[in-house]
Amino acid sequence: MPDGAVWVRLLASIGALALGAAAVAIVAVLAHRTPGPAGATSAPVSAGAEPTTTTPQANEPSEPAFPAPPEGAVVFSRPAGDEVIALGVVPGNRLLLQASVLGGQGQGVEGLGVSFGLGGTTLKGAPCGPGCYRAKAPASKVPEAIELRVAGKKPVAWRVPLPKPWPPRDGSAIVARATKTFRRLKTLTTDDALSSGLGRTLHTRWTLAAPNRLTYQVRGGPAAVIIGNTRWDKVAPGEPWVKSAQTPIHQPTQFWVSWQNAHVIGSTPKAWRITFFDPKTPGWYEIGVAKDTRRTLDMRMQAAAHFMRQTYGNFNAPVQIAPPS
Repeated sequence: MPDGAVWVRLLASIGALALGAAAVAIVAVLAHRTPGPAGATSAPVSAGAEPTTTTPQANEPSEPAFPAPPEGAVVFSRPAGDEVIALGVVPGNRLLLQASVLGGQGQGVEGLGVSFGLGGTTLKGAPCGPGCYRAKAPASKVPEAIELRVAGKKPVAWRVPLPKPWPPRDGSAIVARATKTFRRLKTLTTDDALSSGLGRTLHTRWTLAAPNRLTYQVRGGPAAVIIGNTRWDKVAPGEPWVKSAQTPIHQPTQFWVSWQNAHVIGSTPKAWRITFFDPKTPGWYEIGVAKDTRRTLDMRMQAAAHFMRQTYGNFNAPVQIAPPS
């Protein structure tokens, strides 16, 4: 079961999006199908809830009509307006290619013309469910990149370089260690950018402290302080703080809840880059993990009308989180 701390942070972000008439469409999309680990329920859960890896049945989606990647696929993702475009490539003598197109309200987008370019060869994607399109590559040398093209009202042309060496190493153990390290941090700051893909991006600075404290400030917008079972909210700069009750939360807490299809798609002397799919968000992730500390350095998440970029820092540094004066 997902951690209520993530639910609180997600609600704060969505609430911030409600400021201003320009954000009405964003809120409507987010409210219809709340993305993020707690999308299935708004009830707080135990601070002891632990994220886990998952082992799906072959090609089994995370929920009905959701274009989840096939088992064993190396996954890539990007936003396209308010839609998610994802590519899954299953290694083998003949590559299995799957494009996933997720609409802004969490539904697979059907009726699209999808093709995969492999050097001089172009393969047509055959429908494999709502928002799912597949092709099987001929037995040949692995291409340097896949050219994914999606025709329709929102055409996309996306060149996806394949990692070298191919196939990339499994990243599940690294994600598991990074997740435990994240949850065991004493303090942390997060800078994030959140968008629904409809034009507006919110920038927020978070300060998190174990076991149950946080503050956030949206650039030019609302702010909050949470300490144990109490919170203070300010709806806009210059407005008064309002005190209220708060169900205690666990911090620091990462956004993903589980992971599958984890692979190391890049490596430097200091860090790995890993992509994976979380069926409980549901959404696609890319994270950077420091090799020496296993700390997560940054994160990208693509979920239904919810595109987030986060950068982490000030690990275990002294912080002051106190009631506002």
